[in-house]
Amino acid sequence: MSDQLTSGLDKEDLRQLIADTIDVDLSEVTDDAHFVNDLEVDSLMALEITVRLEKRYGIKMEESELIAVSTLDSTYQLLDGKLRGGS
Repeated sequence: MSDQLTSGLDKEDLRQLIADTIDVDLSEVTDDAHFVNDLEVDSLMALEITVRLEKRYGIKMEESELIAVSTLDSTYQLLDGKLRGGS
């Protein structure tokens, strides 16, 4: 699968945004690193990630979708679906 699908979403840009937001080295934000369990993201950092995602990509995330923001891969899939008009 390409790191940049037809939605224009770039996984490496997303990785950088998350690393900057939670103040960790870019290499720590692997595709499957769990934000809470592996990267020690607390609720305040999770909220900051959500706010930055919404601003950066011009989307609104529903409360029910926030559970999907747990790894880079799952966040990428959620954003890709929203940017393609899935929800």
